[in-house]
Amino acid sequence: MQSLIQIFYRLLEETESKKFRYLYSQIDWSQRLICITGARGTGKTTMLLQYIKTNFADRSKALYASLDNIWFSQNTLFSLAEEFYNFGGEHLFLDEVHRYPNWSIEIKNIYDSFPKLKIVFTGSSILEIYKSNADLSRRAISYTLKGLSFREFLNFELETDFKSYDLDYILKNHTNIVSDLNSQMKVLAHFRNYLEHGYYPFYKEGIINYPIRIQNVVNTILDNDLPAIENIEYSSIIKIKKMLMIISSLVPFTPNITSLSHDIAINREQAIKYLHYLQKAALITLLNSSCKGMGLMKKPEKIYLENTNLLYALSQSPVNEGNIRETFFVNQLSYNRNLNTSKEGDFVVDGKYTFEIGGKSKKFKQIKDIPNSYIAMEGIEAGYGNKIPIWLFGFIY
Repeated sequence: MQSLIQIFYRLLEETESKKFRYLYSQIDWSQRLICITGARGTGKTTMLLQYIKTNFADRSKALYASLDNIWFSQNTLFSLAEEFYNFGGEHLFLDEVHRYPNWSIEIKNIYDSFPKLKIVFTGSSILEIYKSNADLSRRAISYTLKGLSFREFLNFELETDFKSYDLDYILKNHTNIVSDLNSQMKVLAHFRNYLEHGYYPFYKEGIINYPIRIQNVVNTILDNDLPAIENIEYSSIIKIKKMLMIISSLVPFTPNITSLSHDIAINREQAIKYLHYLQKAALITLLNSSCKGMGLMKKPEKIYLENTNLLYALSQSPVNEGNIRETFFVNQLSYNRNLNTSKEGDFVVDGKYTFEIGGKSKKFKQIKDIPNSYIAMEGIEAGYGNKIPIWLFGFIY
């Protein structure tokens, strides 16, 4: 255990505690068992270390360990928890749990055996704890961490503390909100930077190599995280990678499952299953029309990459501006809203609001007779009426 403690202290010393992700303040850290899932690279590890550094003056009361550490090849998670607890430990923080065999059963045993020990664990966005062997969903409080919103990116870049706004508030008060924000910055230049390199917190480690790091993250998700959670063979991983590259060159598009299946040499059922794997891995977003449900075996109406940074990192041709706009909108709104495609506009949100997405020349003609309809417009600092600058939807979380 000593080697794990040394690594923990080293990481803690190097952790910056000035800026915190949006989820940090939403977590009820007093709970006995907390699960935090999210895409690789979104900052789950940093958030754990920030919490420890901020709240534990006595470092011996807390222990952080990543379960992909080689120490666990000859030691069990339960034995770690037992030794830590016997020496007065109170809070155990476990990272990358999906990389440890039978993680859910051992966490359940720890939870039941040491009633005074609090546990926080993180895992891939692919993780579904209610499907785990021990079904921890009845015991654990679960949270999901997304990548940086545009608002968070600005706070990181400008050392500001801009607050978030609910969608309904934005729709009713966007002119006042924008007036206040524009008095403090030149928003459009920052927005362009965010679209290219602002979604994953590790952009702070260098912009030049940022696309390569994203590609490495994608490979790690598909080569390591996915097989650790789903029963999937290496040959299937190769086909899923090929599918992702095909999608990256076409998004957003209405998929032809027959054609997609043929290109990858798989059947229809496998193709739809692979699409859902990619969505759970936070690499793509699947949208259905507002008149259909989203069953596991139903063909999605449209497919997007999960965020705009993936567009720039994975696309093998110049990125289309319309794709960027729609991908940004879908990514930011999907934080806490239900999105569907729409025949009248581009999207329906919560079955109530209709949105068209466009540039400065976009007209209101197509949706003018639809109640609660809006244009999310790029290239403008401020809007008017039902025309809202698209960047403002980056303040939802």
